[in-house]
Amino acid sequence: MPQHPELFLKKHEEKRLKQGHLWVFSNEIDNQRSPLSQFNAGDIVTLKDAQGKALGTAYVNPNTLICARLLSRKPDLKIAGSFFKNRLMTALSLRQRLFDKPFYRLVFAESDGLPGLIIDRFGDVLSLQINTAGMERFKDILLTSLIDLLAPTAIIVKNDNSSRQLEGLSTESEVIYGTVPEPVIIEENHARFYVDILNGQKTGWFYDHRVSRARLAALSRQQTVLDLFSYSGAWGIPAAMAGASKVTCVDSSEQALKNAQHSAKLNHVSEQMQFAQQDVFDFLKQAREQKQRYDIIVLDPPALIKRKKDFKAGFEAYRRLNHLALQVLNKQGILISASCSYHLNRANLHEILRSSARHIDRHLLFFETQGQGPDHPIHPALAESEYLKTFFCTVSPSL
Repeated sequence: MPQHPELFLKKHEEKRLKQGHLWVFSNEIDNQRSPLSQFNAGDIVTLKDAQGKALGTAYVNPNTLICARLLSRKPDLKIAGSFFKNRLMTALSLRQRLFDKPFYRLVFAESDGLPGLIIDRFGDVLSLQINTAGMERFKDILLTSLIDLLAPTAIIVKNDNSSRQLEGLSTESEVIYGTVPEPVIIEENHARFYVDILNGQKTGWFYDHRVSRARLAALSRQQTVLDLFSYSGAWGIPAAMAGASKVTCVDSSEQALKNAQHSAKLNHVSEQMQFAQQDVFDFLKQAREQKQRYDIIVLDPPALIKRKKDFKAGFEAYRRLNHLALQVLNKQGILISASCSYHLNRANLHEILRSSARHIDRHLLFFETQGQGPDHPIHPALAESEYLKTFFCTVSPSL
């Protein structure tokens, strides 16, 4: 007798899963044989193909487009404390090989075998995003496993995201264990930063650009740097520490810029830094009109294309941003242009940069490309796990 209820796929719908993918879409389910309506959000099932062959253990949500996510290729697997502890230990082992200090993304969802879960580690403080009903059901077991494994001072659940709304979950953030120290300070690229986890975006910090930020710092000596969508200064502060003559951070968030100012002081680079609370489009238009120029420009906007249907408007927003940035770049300047929108692929950003440079008669070359840091590992069968792309461009007058 099976341990879990069975969820059957339609004929031939198992091919993608056998190739390594982990998601099942609602239109792939045989609703005559195993109606989705009979399941509750978060139920554990044994997934089977049309011939009745077991494909693995998954959790379901009958109310979402991605209606099931594989947890294991083993059928009827018991999902309990040992399951979570083993997955967490594997993820931790990789990070400890990669980093010498406990500041990194500890769990990157499907890539670490824990779909719907993000965990960022800020020393003794953990910040979690639980994005699916399936993972929400195991929150208490997950909490116990984290406490046993890492003995954190505090664990914060950051629930203020659209994914939870789609899953029918609450969106209130809370401290679910311990007491958050004040302040929380992390280290990245030899710099220290104040992190506002509860009030900050996503988990409170963006570790994914770590490698690209270090590359910027290496290029910044005696350069004027413009950091657009700067958030809390993760690009700009290491650049100032590396000898940039001036760094200007631009962001619309007053709190993010306050955090950046505190971090600049903490790292003794306040005199080299300026902060502008302004819409980036407006700032760039004003800089163009006033003929301000910069040696290096970092353009790292938030995801401007969150859904496939937003592609046209988002593509145009990326194009305008890059076009404006090129117009305020010095001769032989460097543009670092990034996108974290999965739906804007590397070829799309490549085309935006090519066409923008040609439109204003500039000679643009790519001298380096980057992606997400190693604590955001890419699942080889899940294209969605590779979302970040960054081009380092040198720009000069037309040849």
